[in-house]
Amino acid sequence: MYVVIEGIDTAGKSTQLDILQKKYQDAIFTKEPGGTEIGIKLRQMALNGEAKSKVAEMFLFLADRAEHIEEIIKPNEDKMVISDRSVISGISYASNLPLEVVTSLNLIATSNILPTHIVLLELTPEELTKRLSGKSNDSIESRGIDYLIDIQNRMKHTVEMLNLNHIFIDASLSIEEIAEKIEEFING
Repeated sequence: MYVVIEGIDTAGKSTQLDILQKKYQDAIFTKEPGGTEIGIKLRQMALNGEAKSKVAEMFLFLADRAEHIEEIIKPNEDKMVISDRSVISGISYASNLPLEVVTSLNLIATSNILPTHIVLLELTPEELTKRLSGKSNDSIESRGIDYLIDIQNRMKHTVEMLNLNHIFIDASLSIEEIAEKIEEFING
C-alpha cells in the first residue's frame, strides 16, 4: 500500500502524518521532495529559489521523484509506505507547462508507479489566508493565495485525471475528525 497525504502548504499534512506515525509504526514514512540523500539537496535548491527558471525547478523535483521511487518505493512494495506529497504535487506545482506534458514527464520519473491511496486536505481561500498570516513563507508560499488555490485545484484535477483511489477532506475540520476519515479510508 502506497498512501500519500497531499495538500497545499498549511493544510495540515504534518499534523496528520504525526498521527499516522503513531498508529502505523511498521510503515515506512517518507516525503517528496527530500526523502532521499540526493532529494534533500534538490529540495533545498528548489525551496530556496536557486533555480531561476520554472522549468529548471520542475526538473529538480522530477530528479528527486525518480530517486525517491528507486530508493524508497520500489524496495518497499511489500510494506505500507506513507508519503508526505507525491507525483500529484509534482504535476500540480509545475503549472507553467501543459498538464499533459507535465504528467508524461512525471510518469517517466515514477516509472508509472502511482500511489494506491491519496488523501487531499483542502483549504478554502479564507482558511488559507488565516493560516499563512501566522508564519514566514518560503519561495513557493510567497507566490500568494490565488497561486496556492490554483495549485490545490490542479491537485484535485490531477487525482481525478489519473483516476486514482482518493478522498478529499475539508482541512478546516478538527484534527481528530480528519484523522478518523483518513484511517477509515486507509482501512476501507
